[in-house]
Amino acid sequence: MKNLIQYLKASLVVILITIGCSQKESNLPLSPIELTTEFLENPPVIDVEKPRLSWINSANEGQRGQRQTAYQIQVASTKELLESGKPDVWDSDKVSSEESYLVIYNGPKLESTETYYWRVKVWNLQDVPSEWSSIAHWGMGLLDSSEWQAKWIGAPWQGEEPLPDPVNPRASLSNDQFDVKSSLPPPAPLLRKEFTIEKEVAEAKALVTGLGYFEFYLNGAKVGEDVLIPNQTDYGHREGIETDRVPIENNFTRYKVMYLSYDITDQLQQGNNAMGAILGNGFYNAPKTWTASYGTPRFLGQIYIKYTDGSEEILISDESWKAHKSPIISDLIYEGEHYDARLEQEGWSSPGFDDSEWENVALRKAPGGDLVAHMAEPDRVMEVFEPLQITEVNEGHYVVDFGEEITGWVRLSNLNGESGEKISIRYISNDSTSETTGSNSYIMNGSGDESYATRFSWYVFRYAELTNWPGELTADQLTAEAVYTNIETTGEFETSNELFNKINEIWWRSQTDNMHGGIASDCPNRERSPYTGDGQVACVTVMHNFDAKAFYRKWIDDIVASQNPETGYVPNGAPWQPGCGGGPAWGAAINIMPWEYYLHYGDRQMLENTYEGMKGYLNYMKEWTDQNGVMYSQRTGHTDEPFRWVNLGDWAQPFDLPPDALVHTFYLWRCADFTAKAARALGYNEEAIEFEALAEQTMQGFYGEFYDEEKGTYGPNGGNIFALTMGVPEDQEPRVINALKEDIAARDGHLDTGIFGTQFFFEVLADYGMNDLAYEAMNKTTQPSFGWWVENGNTTSWEHWFRPGSGNHPMFGGGLSWFYRKLAGMNVDIENPGYKHIIFKPQPIEDMEYVSYSNVTPYGEAGIHWEEVNGKFSMKVTVPVGSTATVHVPFSDPSKIMESGSQITNDENISFEGTEEDYSIYKVNSGVYTFSFDS
Repeated sequence: MKNLIQYLKASLVVILITIGCSQKESNLPLSPIELTTEFLENPPVIDVEKPRLSWINSANEGQRGQRQTAYQIQVASTKELLESGKPDVWDSDKVSSEESYLVIYNGPKLESTETYYWRVKVWNLQDVPSEWSSIAHWGMGLLDSSEWQAKWIGAPWQGEEPLPDPVNPRASLSNDQFDVKSSLPPPAPLLRKEFTIEKEVAEAKALVTGLGYFEFYLNGAKVGEDVLIPNQTDYGHREGIETDRVPIENNFTRYKVMYLSYDITDQLQQGNNAMGAILGNGFYNAPKTWTASYGTPRFLGQIYIKYTDGSEEILISDESWKAHKSPIISDLIYEGEHYDARLEQEGWSSPGFDDSEWENVALRKAPGGDLVAHMAEPDRVMEVFEPLQITEVNEGHYVVDFGEEITGWVRLSNLNGESGEKISIRYISNDSTSETTGSNSYIMNGSGDESYATRFSWYVFRYAELTNWPGELTADQLTAEAVYTNIETTGEFETSNELFNKINEIWWRSQTDNMHGGIASDCPNRERSPYTGDGQVACVTVMHNFDAKAFYRKWIDDIVASQNPETGYVPNGAPWQPGCGGGPAWGAAINIMPWEYYLHYGDRQMLENTYEGMKGYLNYMKEWTDQNGVMYSQRTGHTDEPFRWVNLGDWAQPFDLPPDALVHTFYLWRCADFTAKAARALGYNEEAIEFEALAEQTMQGFYGEFYDEEKGTYGPNGGNIFALTMGVPEDQEPRVINALKEDIAARDGHLDTGIFGTQFFFEVLADYGMNDLAYEAMNKTTQPSFGWWVENGNTTSWEHWFRPGSGNHPMFGGGLSWFYRKLAGMNVDIENPGYKHIIFKPQPIEDMEYVSYSNVTPYGEAGIHWEEVNGKFSMKVTVPVGSTATVHVPFSDPSKIMESGSQITNDENISFEGTEEDYSIYKVNSGVYTFSFDS
């Protein structure tokens, strides 16, 4: 009895300690972290009158079921006022709400050019408050266009008109064919202006932009780390684009020019100061190789200075500035850049420089587009590669291998040579025979320890071939700088299958290589065009790998802006560049990308901003639809005959294309379906019914036109894939699935799809019980397959399955969504977008030991890791604070499923929902959970 009493007492102590620990743990406060304004961390400039503020709530390790119940936001005009608890702009007080994402600022009207500081405090489920977050800030741009006082200025030796078409636009891509002396573009302009500051500066910022590219300088130093700015847009109206290779009506919805803001407080000094800019041609002044030009380079700047005595001063770009030719003797976006260091003017952007021989600038016409804040990430030098191997070909002639095919440039350092000696750089993608991208040269001035890197173009390369190098080339004299848009990689994918890891990796490299100027191009070398079809087909994969909220907001706005407001037509590229062509699946980006964005990021405003454009494109598509609901676009070109390059169906197929009309009809259905869903999300129920009826009519037309009753198939090369993505009648389904299996068997387990069919290929197989075939096709290392590219040493994904084409196209990456949504099994919930509710449903493969995928959602990191080792299966899921999840455990006997090593009983954060097929289903609150069973 005595032992029993002692045992009970000890047990009671353990129970009380456990309860106390649980209560203590549950009372731990949340921590608001990663504050953003309009998706950006401390954005230097926005022009939104009521910006949206977001944060992520972090719970202590081991906590489950925690959530925010209230928040308090404080905004002040200075950081010091917030720190002292005196928010002089806005204090929301305590607001009962779970919202931590896109909370709308609700204070007094914000003022142009001001900087605002903010912080947030949150309360958890037990009403325990957090500490104040760290302080974030945002800068305001100009909210009224009339506030712009600055004038557009440019070089007096250039007129308004852009460069003419070259006779042979491709000839200048080869280094040995490029003649600097006879090249079309004149030297890049240097612009400068001196000014005096007599008071103590409290705060100063520069609102600046330059077309096509610019760098801003102050007192001898470049301002900021951005390169290739501003982001690319349709800057204004252009003449003559109706007669370009791919014809288009010269009628867009909107034009815009993006301006940036820099805090220059610490770069100013009392006394004399100087500011300046270098201008590059960029896409604004590009010969019509794959684009259409606007005009010559120009600059706009408006500098705001606040003094400690309360007074203010505004400095502007105007006719008082001066101009001179720079050492950049030639720059073109496709043809490359050439630099003569003998023409350098030391101190040109510093005060006291003698500019008596400089000319007065010329005033330039405004480009026509609305001036808007640069609310998307700029390009930066994102990675630096050291030489992997240096091979000497002969004296002064070297080939350098950097290991991966990147976009950017080579930076030369520690150069010592004679004045006038010219180093030529040839950029090579895969081998010595592959296509080069522009030429690059540097003429030394003989000063010793010279350095150089391109400013206003970029190259695609793994290898750099250098000729006429002075002396012996050593590894410390050059690096390769990878340049692309500064968006964060947030998705992490890893499996026990190294081939899959490598496939994801080479696609990631291709995608980053193609992200420049706030758009995703088809290829970074030959075309550099923002194809809408490539964009929509890969956007889901992009969102599973990157924080692309601001990036896609900008690019989708470009797509809406490129729409013809009269016809609803959306071209094959946005911002518009003629390129090669497209078809209905390209313009469909205006319907597809906003909906996918809404699902992934939960931003209802995206649908509000694009809904009219969605409807407009549907109206355009219906013009090509017959009475049965079948769409077959026959848009004409420069004659009255149908023009193939604006009527494409699928593209880049390994064998044969499916019928164009089949693909056109599929995309009419997809656009109608997504527009109907958008209408439901926005509360436009009557219009939703209209679009649902259109989608149904299109489906019926598809069935009637393309189903072969005798063979039970919609055809190979993607026909059956498109049909099953749409969904086929119940009586057809077994035959169509069997036909699809026969299609795959006929190709020895390989896929047979082009860019659009490939997007759906793997997930369709997984959805219809053929995940083993999806795995087999993805695991192939013979053509056509992703694995063949890897096996042959490619570090990027190709344009075509059997031949490289550009050798660097990310469009086939649309098919990799199978990795994340089916193989790993992490999915959004259409009813609760933005991962507010997460659906975990992995489809394990017997040959794989583990799969792991995670991403940073609007509410924090979410992820899944499943593994099967020695007959035991386990899956660990992470659900962020603010989210819930439905977990499908791939085992149909819930009595044998453990969670964190124990039986699942009376856990308020886990509820059993039943079984379905071979899964046991649970709902869970926020936290980390590990489900396991003996397989």
